[in-house]
Amino acid sequence: MHDIIRRFHFVVFLDWRFQRSVATWCLTASLVGLVFLLVPARADSPADPFVQDQFAIGLWVDPPADDQMDRRYAEIAEANFNLVLGGFGADRPNTAQRQLALCEKYGMKGLVHCHGTPVEQLPTGDACWGYSIRDEPGASSFPGLREQVDAVRKAHPGRLAYINLFPNYAPPSALGTDTYDEHVAQFCEMVRPDVLSMDHYPRFKPSVDRRARDGYCENLATMRKYAIEHDIPFWNFFNIMPYGPHTDPTEAQLRWQINASLTYGAKGVLYFCYYTPKGKIFSKGGAIISRDDRKTRHWYQARRLNGQLKKLGPVLMQLTSTGVYRIPPESNPDEILAGTPVKSISRADYDLHFDYLVGVFQHADGRRAVMLTNYHFAYSQWPTIEFDTDLAGIVEVNKWTGEEVEVVDDSPDMEGLQISLDAGDARLFLLPSK
Repeated sequence: MHDIIRRFHFVVFLDWRFQRSVATWCLTASLVGLVFLLVPARADSPADPFVQDQFAIGLWVDPPADDQMDRRYAEIAEANFNLVLGGFGADRPNTAQRQLALCEKYGMKGLVHCHGTPVEQLPTGDACWGYSIRDEPGASSFPGLREQVDAVRKAHPGRLAYINLFPNYAPPSALGTDTYDEHVAQFCEMVRPDVLSMDHYPRFKPSVDRRARDGYCENLATMRKYAIEHDIPFWNFFNIMPYGPHTDPTEAQLRWQINASLTYGAKGVLYFCYYTPKGKIFSKGGAIISRDDRKTRHWYQARRLNGQLKKLGPVLMQLTSTGVYRIPPESNPDEILAGTPVKSISRADYDLHFDYLVGVFQHADGRRAVMLTNYHFAYSQWPTIEFDTDLAGIVEVNKWTGEEVEVVDDSPDMEGLQISLDAGDARLFLLPSK
Protein backbone atom coordinates (compact mmCIF):
# COMPACT_ATOMS: atom_id res chain seq x y z
CA MET A 1 0.00 0.00 0.00
CA HIS A 2 1.30 3.46 -0.89
CA ASP A 3 3.03 5.51 1.80
CA ILE A 4 0.21 8.10 1.74
CA ILE A 5 -1.93 5.83 3.89
CA ARG A 6 0.07 6.81 6.94
CA ARG A 7 -1.49 10.25 6.47
CA PHE A 8 -4.88 8.99 5.34
CA HIS A 9 -7.45 9.93 7.94
CA PHE A 10 -9.36 6.71 8.27
CA VAL A 11 -11.71 8.20 10.83
CA VAL A 12 -13.61 10.13 8.16
CA PHE A 13 -15.37 7.02 6.99
CA LEU A 14 -18.88 6.31 8.11
CA ASP A 15 -18.14 2.61 8.33
CA TRP A 16 -15.70 2.22 11.23
CA ARG A 17 -15.16 -1.44 10.36
CA PHE A 18 -13.43 -0.28 7.19
CA GLN A 19 -11.49 2.30 9.14
CA ARG A 20 -10.01 -0.37 11.37
CA SER A 21 -8.70 -2.22 8.32
CA VAL A 22 -6.16 0.55 7.77
CA ALA A 23 -5.58 1.53 11.39
CA THR A 24 -2.96 -1.12 12.10
CA TRP A 25 -1.00 -0.19 9.00
CA CYS A 26 -1.10 3.51 9.95
CA LEU A 27 0.30 2.86 13.41
CA THR A 28 3.02 0.53 12.13
CA ALA A 29 4.18 2.97 9.48
CA SER A 30 4.28 5.83 11.97
CA LEU A 31 6.35 3.84 14.45
CA VAL A 32 8.80 2.46 11.90
CA GLY A 33 9.31 5.84 10.29
CA LEU A 34 10.09 7.54 13.57
CA VAL A 35 12.42 5.20 15.42
CA PHE A 36 15.25 7.66 14.75
CA LEU A 37 13.82 10.09 17.27
CA LEU A 38 13.77 7.72 20.20
CA VAL A 39 16.76 9.31 21.90
CA PRO A 40 17.12 9.50 25.68
CA ALA A 41 16.31 13.01 26.92
CA ARG A 42 16.96 14.99 30.04
CA ALA A 43 14.10 15.39 32.44
CA ASP A 44 14.45 19.16 32.16
CA SER A 45 13.75 20.32 28.62
CA PRO A 46 15.91 23.17 27.29
CA ALA A 47 14.20 26.53 27.60
CA ASP A 48 14.67 27.35 23.92
CA PRO A 49 11.31 26.60 22.27
CA PHE A 50 10.27 27.12 18.68
CA VAL A 51 8.79 30.60 18.23
CA GLN A 52 6.51 31.09 15.22
CA ASP A 53 7.31 34.37 13.46
CA GLN A 54 4.90 34.28 10.52
CA PHE A 55 1.48 32.89 9.70
CA ALA A 56 1.87 29.33 8.36
CA ILE A 57 0.37 28.41 4.98
CA GLY A 58 1.31 24.79 4.51
CA LEU A 59 0.58 21.57 2.68
CA TRP A 60 0.60 17.80 2.99
CA VAL A 61 2.16 15.48 0.38
CA ASP A 62 5.19 17.30 -0.97
CA PRO A 63 5.94 16.67 -4.67
CA PRO A 64 8.50 14.14 -5.92
CA ALA A 65 12.15 14.90 -5.17
CA ASP A 66 13.33 14.37 -8.75
CA ASP A 67 15.14 16.31 -11.46
CA GLN A 68 12.12 18.65 -11.69
CA MET A 69 12.35 19.62 -8.03
CA ASP A 70 13.33 23.24 -8.62
CA ARG A 71 10.37 23.82 -10.93
CA ARG A 72 8.02 22.10 -8.49
CA TYR A 73 9.09 24.31 -5.59
CA ALA A 74 8.80 27.43 -7.73
CA GLU A 75 5.17 26.39 -8.32
CA ILE A 76 4.58 25.96 -4.59
CA ALA A 77 5.91 29.43 -3.89
CA GLU A 78 3.97 30.91 -6.81
CA ALA A 79 0.78 29.57 -5.19
CA ASN A 80 1.71 31.66 -2.11
CA PHE A 81 2.55 28.80 0.25
CA ASN A 82 5.24 29.57 2.81
CA LEU A 83 5.61 26.18 4.52
CA VAL A 84 6.39 22.73 3.09
CA LEU A 85 6.03 19.55 5.13
CA GLY A 86 8.27 16.79 3.87
CA GLY A 87 7.99 13.03 4.12
CA PHE A 88 6.58 11.91 0.78
CA GLY A 89 8.76 13.40 -1.95
CA ALA A 90 11.69 14.39 0.24
CA ASP A 91 12.07 11.70 2.89
CA ARG A 92 15.81 11.12 3.21
CA PRO A 93 18.63 13.43 4.40
CA ASN A 94 19.90 14.20 0.88
CA THR A 95 16.46 15.03 -0.55
CA ALA A 96 15.43 16.85 2.63
CA GLN A 97 18.54 19.03 2.36
CA ARG A 98 17.60 19.83 -1.24
CA GLN A 99 14.08 20.59 -0.04
CA LEU A 100 15.37 23.08 2.52
CA ALA A 101 17.68 24.69 -0.04
CA LEU A 102 14.76 25.20 -2.41
CA CYS A 103 12.54 26.47 0.38
CA GLU A 104 15.22 29.05 1.16
CA LYS A 105 15.59 29.94 -2.53
CA TYR A 106 11.87 30.60 -2.87
CA GLY A 107 11.26 32.26 0.49
CA MET A 108 9.55 29.36 2.26
CA LYS A 109 10.12 27.31 5.41
CA GLY A 110 10.33 23.54 5.75
CA LEU A 111 9.37 20.88 8.28
CA VAL A 112 11.41 17.90 7.16
CA HIS A 113 10.92 14.21 7.84
CA CYS A 114 13.80 11.78 7.36
CA HIS A 115 13.17 8.09 7.90
CA GLY A 116 15.76 6.36 10.09
CA THR A 117 18.07 9.35 10.59
CA PRO A 118 19.56 9.99 14.06
CA VAL A 119 18.23 13.20 15.53
CA GLU A 120 21.70 14.78 15.70
CA GLN A 121 22.15 14.23 11.94
CA LEU A 122 18.86 15.76 10.80
CA PRO A 123 19.25 18.45 8.12
CA THR A 124 19.18 22.05 9.21
CA GLY A 125 19.53 25.51 7.72
CA ASP A 126 17.92 28.94 7.67
CA ALA A 127 14.75 27.61 6.02
CA CYS A 128 14.33 24.79 8.53
CA TRP A 129 11.45 25.42 10.95
CA GLY A 130 11.85 21.95 12.37
CA TYR A 131 10.96 18.30 12.00
CA SER A 132 7.76 16.35 11.45
CA ILE A 133 7.60 13.80 14.26
CA ARG A 134 4.26 12.01 14.29
CA ASP A 135 0.79 12.09 12.78
CA GLU A 136 -2.34 11.23 14.78
CA PRO A 137 -0.85 9.53 17.85
CA GLY A 138 -2.94 7.78 20.47
CA ALA A 139 -2.60 8.79 24.10
CA SER A 140 -0.41 5.78 24.89
CA SER A 141 2.27 7.33 22.67
CA PHE A 142 2.40 10.63 24.55
CA PRO A 143 5.20 9.73 27.03
CA GLY A 144 7.46 8.58 24.20
CA LEU A 145 6.61 11.64 22.15
CA ARG A 146 7.72 13.85 25.03
CA GLU A 147 11.12 12.15 24.87
CA GLN A 148 11.28 12.73 21.11
CA VAL A 149 10.33 16.39 21.47
CA ASP A 150 12.96 16.89 24.16
CA ALA A 151 15.55 15.17 21.96
CA VAL A 152 14.83 17.58 19.10
CA ARG A 153 14.99 20.57 21.46
CA LYS A 154 18.33 19.40 22.82
CA ALA A 155 19.92 18.66 19.44
CA HIS A 156 18.31 21.56 17.54
CA PRO A 157 17.34 24.40 19.90
CA GLY A 158 14.61 26.64 18.56
CA ARG A 159 13.37 24.07 16.01
CA LEU A 160 9.82 22.73 16.04
CA ALA A 161 9.13 19.10 16.85
CA TYR A 162 5.85 18.93 14.92
CA ILE A 163 3.07 16.52 15.88
CA ASN A 164 -0.41 16.53 14.35
CA LEU A 165 -3.43 15.24 16.28
CA PHE A 166 -6.58 13.34 15.37
CA PRO A 167 -9.82 15.20 14.61
CA ASN A 168 -12.67 15.16 17.11
CA TYR A 169 -14.58 12.53 15.15
CA ALA A 170 -11.93 9.90 15.89
CA PRO A 171 -13.33 7.19 18.21
CA PRO A 172 -12.04 6.58 21.75
CA SER A 173 -10.26 3.43 20.54
CA ALA A 174 -8.03 5.61 18.36
CA LEU A 175 -7.69 8.50 20.79
CA GLY A 176 -6.83 6.35 23.79
CA THR A 177 -9.08 8.54 25.95
CA ASP A 178 -12.81 8.67 26.66
CA THR A 179 -13.24 12.11 25.11
CA TYR A 180 -11.51 14.32 22.59
CA ASP A 181 -11.11 17.12 25.12
CA GLU A 182 -9.29 14.73 27.44
CA HIS A 183 -7.08 13.61 24.52
CA VAL A 184 -5.93 17.15 23.73
CA ALA A 185 -5.55 18.06 27.41
CA GLN A 186 -3.31 15.04 28.04
CA PHE A 187 -1.27 15.77 24.93
CA CYS A 188 -0.57 19.33 26.02
CA GLU A 189 0.28 18.36 29.59
CA MET A 190 2.46 15.37 28.77
CA VAL A 191 4.14 16.36 25.50
CA ARG A 192 4.39 20.14 26.00
CA PRO A 193 4.30 21.00 22.27
CA ASP A 194 5.36 24.36 20.85
CA VAL A 195 2.49 24.24 18.32
CA LEU A 196 -0.88 22.51 18.62
CA SER A 197 -2.16 20.99 15.37
CA MET A 198 -4.98 18.79 14.14
CA ASP A 199 -6.68 17.72 10.93
CA HIS A 200 -10.42 17.90 10.33
CA TYR A 201 -12.16 17.46 7.00
CA PRO A 202 -15.84 18.48 7.01
CA ARG A 203 -18.04 16.88 4.39
CA PHE A 204 -20.15 19.25 2.34
CA LYS A 205 -22.85 16.81 1.21
CA PRO A 206 -26.31 18.31 1.81
CA SER A 207 -27.35 15.44 4.09
CA VAL A 208 -24.51 16.03 6.56
CA ASP A 209 -23.20 19.51 5.76
CA ARG A 210 -24.50 21.53 8.69
CA ARG A 211 -23.61 18.90 11.28
CA ALA A 212 -20.18 18.35 9.72
CA ARG A 213 -19.29 22.04 9.64
CA ASP A 214 -20.49 22.58 13.18
CA GLY A 215 -18.22 19.70 14.18
CA TYR A 216 -15.32 21.42 12.44
CA CYS A 217 -15.95 24.53 14.52
CA GLU A 218 -16.23 22.48 17.71
CA ASN A 219 -12.80 21.02 16.90
CA LEU A 220 -11.40 24.50 16.37
CA ALA A 221 -12.89 25.53 19.69
CA THR A 222 -10.99 22.73 21.44
CA MET A 223 -7.74 23.76 19.75
CA ARG A 224 -8.35 27.38 20.71
CA LYS A 225 -9.07 26.43 24.33
CA TYR A 226 -5.80 24.58 24.89
CA ALA A 227 -3.70 26.90 22.74
CA ILE A 228 -4.78 29.78 24.98
CA GLU A 229 -4.29 27.74 28.15
CA HIS A 230 -0.72 26.79 27.19
CA ASP A 231 0.14 30.03 25.36
CA ILE A 232 1.01 28.33 22.07
CA PRO A 233 -0.30 28.79 18.53
CA PHE A 234 -2.54 26.26 16.83
CA TRP A 235 -2.73 25.14 13.20
CA ASN A 236 -5.13 22.86 11.37
CA PHE A 237 -5.36 20.86 8.18
CA PHE A 238 -8.42 21.26 5.96
CA ASN A 239 -9.52 19.45 2.83
CA ILE A 240 -9.07 20.54 -0.78
CA MET A 241 -9.65 17.31 -2.73
CA PRO A 242 -12.25 14.58 -3.31
CA TYR A 243 -11.58 11.26 -1.58
CA GLY A 244 -13.63 8.57 0.13
CA PRO A 245 -17.01 10.10 1.05
CA HIS A 246 -15.76 13.65 0.49
CA THR A 247 -16.99 15.74 -2.41
CA ASP A 248 -14.56 18.03 -4.22
CA PRO A 249 -14.68 21.39 -2.37
CA THR A 250 -15.61 24.54 -4.25
CA GLU A 251 -13.53 27.67 -3.78
CA ALA A 252 -16.21 29.05 -1.45
CA GLN A 253 -16.02 25.88 0.65
CA LEU A 254 -12.24 26.23 0.83
CA ARG A 255 -12.68 29.86 1.84
CA TRP A 256 -15.19 28.85 4.52
CA GLN A 257 -12.78 26.31 6.05
CA ILE A 258 -9.91 28.81 6.13
CA ASN A 259 -11.96 31.68 7.51
CA ALA A 260 -13.57 29.55 10.20
CA SER A 261 -10.06 28.64 11.34
CA LEU A 262 -8.99 32.29 11.37
CA THR A 263 -12.09 33.30 13.32
CA TYR A 264 -11.09 30.85 16.07
CA GLY A 265 -7.58 32.27 16.15
CA ALA A 266 -5.55 29.78 14.08
CA LYS A 267 -1.99 30.83 13.31
CA GLY A 268 -1.62 28.35 10.47
CA VAL A 269 -3.71 26.47 7.90
CA LEU A 270 -2.53 23.46 5.91
CA TYR A 271 -3.97 21.89 2.76
CA PHE A 272 -4.72 18.19 2.36
CA CYS A 273 -3.31 17.49 -0.22
CA TYR A 274 -0.84 19.36 -2.46
CA TYR A 275 0.48 16.57 -4.71
CA THR A 276 -2.15 13.96 -5.60
CA PRO A 277 -1.38 10.73 -3.73
CA LYS A 278 -1.85 7.24 -5.11
CA GLY A 279 -4.31 4.71 -3.77
CA LYS A 280 -7.85 3.55 -4.44
CA ILE A 281 -9.30 6.02 -1.98
CA PHE A 282 -7.76 8.84 -4.06
CA SER A 283 -8.74 7.43 -7.45
CA LYS A 284 -10.49 10.65 -8.52
CA GLY A 285 -7.25 12.59 -8.13
CA GLY A 286 -7.94 16.28 -7.88
CA ALA A 287 -5.44 17.60 -5.34
CA ILE A 288 -3.64 20.88 -6.07
CA ILE A 289 -1.19 19.20 -8.47
CA SER A 290 -2.26 16.09 -10.39
CA ARG A 291 -0.10 12.97 -10.63
CA ASP A 292 0.75 13.91 -14.22
CA ASP A 293 2.05 17.28 -12.93
CA ARG A 294 -0.84 19.46 -14.08
CA LYS A 295 -2.02 22.42 -12.03
CA THR A 296 -5.63 21.64 -11.21
CA ARG A 297 -8.17 24.42 -10.60
CA HIS A 298 -7.32 24.09 -6.91
CA TRP A 299 -3.83 25.48 -7.59
CA TYR A 300 -5.33 28.72 -8.86
CA GLN A 301 -7.83 28.79 -6.00
CA ALA A 302 -5.06 28.23 -3.45
CA ARG A 303 -2.96 30.98 -5.03
CA ARG A 304 -5.83 33.47 -4.61
CA LEU A 305 -6.70 32.40 -1.06
CA ASN A 306 -3.08 32.17 0.06
CA GLY A 307 -2.32 35.55 -1.44
CA GLN A 308 -4.90 37.04 0.91
CA LEU A 309 -3.54 35.06 3.86
CA LYS A 310 -0.05 36.40 3.21
CA LYS A 311 -1.35 39.95 3.34
CA LEU A 312 -3.46 39.36 6.45
CA GLY A 313 -0.79 37.23 8.14
CA PRO A 314 1.24 39.99 9.84
CA VAL A 315 -1.91 41.31 11.54
CA LEU A 316 -3.24 37.83 12.36
CA MET A 317 0.02 37.05 14.16
CA GLN A 318 -0.57 40.08 16.43
CA LEU A 319 -4.04 38.96 17.52
CA THR A 320 -5.03 36.99 20.61
CA SER A 321 -8.49 35.47 20.56
CA THR A 322 -10.77 36.66 23.36
CA GLY A 323 -14.07 35.21 22.14
CA VAL A 324 -15.88 33.38 19.33
CA TYR A 325 -19.62 33.71 18.81
CA ARG A 326 -21.88 31.64 16.58
CA ILE A 327 -24.89 33.52 15.16
CA PRO A 328 -27.17 30.77 13.78
CA PRO A 329 -30.38 31.31 11.80
CA GLU A 330 -33.40 32.49 13.83
CA SER A 331 -31.13 33.68 16.65
CA ASN A 332 -30.92 37.11 18.26
CA PRO A 333 -27.44 38.44 17.40
CA ASP A 334 -27.68 41.33 19.85
CA GLU A 335 -28.17 38.96 22.79
CA ILE A 336 -25.36 36.65 21.68
CA LEU A 337 -22.95 39.54 21.09
CA ALA A 338 -23.76 41.48 24.26
CA GLY A 339 -20.57 42.86 25.78
CA THR A 340 -18.53 42.49 22.57
CA PRO A 341 -17.37 45.30 20.26
CA VAL A 342 -20.35 44.50 18.00
CA LYS A 343 -23.48 46.16 19.36
CA SER A 344 -25.86 44.79 16.75
CA ILE A 345 -26.19 42.86 13.50
CA SER A 346 -29.41 43.40 11.56
CA ARG A 347 -30.68 42.68 8.06
CA ALA A 348 -33.25 43.74 5.53
CA ASP A 349 -36.49 41.76 5.66
CA TYR A 350 -35.80 40.20 2.27
CA ASP A 351 -32.24 39.10 3.13
CA LEU A 352 -31.18 35.66 4.29
CA HIS A 353 -31.49 34.78 7.95
CA PHE A 354 -28.44 35.43 10.11
CA ASP A 355 -25.67 32.86 9.76
CA TYR A 356 -22.29 34.09 11.02
CA LEU A 357 -19.20 33.43 13.04
CA VAL A 358 -17.82 36.41 14.92
CA GLY A 359 -14.29 36.36 16.32
CA VAL A 360 -13.12 38.95 18.85
CA PHE A 361 -9.43 39.58 19.46
CA GLN A 362 -6.95 41.74 21.32
CA HIS A 363 -4.23 43.26 19.16
CA ALA A 364 -0.69 43.39 20.55
CA ASP A 365 -0.82 47.20 20.34
CA GLY A 366 -3.87 47.33 22.62
CA ARG A 367 -6.53 47.74 19.96
CA ARG A 368 -9.43 45.34 19.60
CA ALA A 369 -10.26 43.35 16.48
CA VAL A 370 -13.41 41.77 15.07
CA MET A 371 -13.56 39.15 12.32
CA LEU A 372 -16.99 38.72 10.77
CA THR A 373 -17.39 35.47 8.80
CA ASN A 374 -20.26 34.40 6.56
CA TYR A 375 -21.25 30.89 7.67
CA HIS A 376 -22.97 30.30 4.33
CA PHE A 377 -20.72 28.81 1.67
CA ALA A 378 -23.37 29.06 -1.07
CA TYR A 379 -24.81 32.55 -0.51
CA SER A 380 -23.51 36.05 0.08
CA GLN A 381 -24.57 38.00 3.17
CA TRP A 382 -25.19 41.74 3.49
CA PRO A 383 -25.60 42.60 7.18
CA THR A 384 -25.98 45.99 8.81
CA ILE A 385 -23.36 46.32 11.56
CA GLU A 386 -23.14 48.65 14.52
CA PHE A 387 -19.92 48.71 16.51
CA ASP A 388 -19.51 50.06 20.06
CA THR A 389 -17.36 52.97 18.93
CA ASP A 390 -17.53 55.73 16.38
CA LEU A 391 -16.89 54.53 12.84
CA ALA A 392 -14.22 57.19 12.34
CA GLY A 393 -11.94 55.30 14.75
CA ILE A 394 -12.34 51.92 13.01
CA VAL A 395 -10.23 50.57 10.16
CA GLU A 396 -10.46 47.44 8.03
CA VAL A 397 -7.46 45.30 7.11
CA ASN A 398 -7.53 45.06 3.33
CA LYS A 399 -7.10 41.39 2.44
CA TRP A 400 -5.49 42.21 -0.91
CA THR A 401 -2.88 44.67 0.37
CA GLY A 402 -2.65 44.12 4.14
CA GLU A 403 -3.10 47.85 4.64
CA GLU A 404 -5.37 49.42 7.23
CA VAL A 405 -8.04 51.28 5.28
CA GLU A 406 -11.11 53.35 5.99
CA VAL A 407 -14.28 51.32 6.52
CA VAL A 408 -16.54 51.83 3.50
CA ASP A 409 -20.32 51.47 3.61
CA ASP A 410 -21.18 48.98 0.86
CA SER A 411 -24.75 50.34 0.62
CA PRO A 412 -24.61 54.07 1.35
CA ASP A 413 -28.24 54.55 0.29
CA MET A 414 -29.38 52.35 3.18
CA GLU A 415 -29.45 53.33 6.84
CA GLY A 416 -26.46 52.21 8.91
CA LEU A 417 -23.20 50.52 7.92
CA GLN A 418 -23.68 47.74 5.35
CA ILE A 419 -21.00 45.05 5.08
CA SER A 420 -20.92 42.81 2.01
CA LEU A 421 -19.65 39.25 2.51
CA ASP A 422 -19.15 36.76 -0.30
CA ALA A 423 -19.96 33.08 0.30
CA GLY A 424 -17.70 31.78 3.07
CA ASP A 425 -15.95 35.15 3.21
CA ALA A 426 -14.66 37.10 6.23
CA ARG A 427 -13.62 40.68 6.96
CA LEU A 428 -11.29 41.92 9.67
CA PHE A 429 -11.79 45.21 11.53
CA LEU A 430 -9.55 46.98 14.05
CA LEU A 431 -11.15 49.12 16.76
CA PRO A 432 -9.71 51.48 19.38
CA SER A 433 -8.99 50.02 22.81
CA LYS A 434 -11.60 50.40 25.53
